[in-house]
Amino acid sequence: MSLSVGDAAPDFTLPTDGGGTVSLSALKGKKVILYFYPKDDTSGCTAEACSFRDGLPHFTGADAVIIGLSKDSVASHDKFKKKYELPFILASDEGSDVCERYGTWVEKSMYGRKYMGIERATFLIGADGKIAQIWHKVKVPGHSDEVLKAVKAL
Repeated sequence: MSLSVGDAAPDFTLPTDGGGTVSLSALKGKKVILYFYPKDDTSGCTAEACSFRDGLPHFTGADAVIIGLSKDSVASHDKFKKKYELPFILASDEGSDVCERYGTWVEKSMYGRKYMGIERATFLIGADGKIAQIWHKVKVPGHSDEVLKAVKAL
């Protein structure tokens, strides 16, 4: 599935760290930064999570909620969150349903081997529930600053 700016963001309800759940529909009225990442506690994913963590006061000040999403289990999210003191929600999409609806479950290639995995991507969802901006194939350095600028402009 391919989503575009202006589309209604597909709703979801997923288990989260700490034994909770998160639903996109419950966050209507807030700006939501939904970022998809491949794996807990790997170098790029850790750098990205810590960058969002460090910028959290600015995102919160702009009335935005951050949700990190991967296929990792809730138990894995709990460890990752504790290790790096991540103050935002980590959602578990073990069945990759949400990844498929957002078009981030893609064929990847490493050393000539093809496999399915999560494309690092970020969706900025406006308070109206519509997609305001999409970043595909995210490069981590500077990404959270770019997202923050977009949040403030929204």
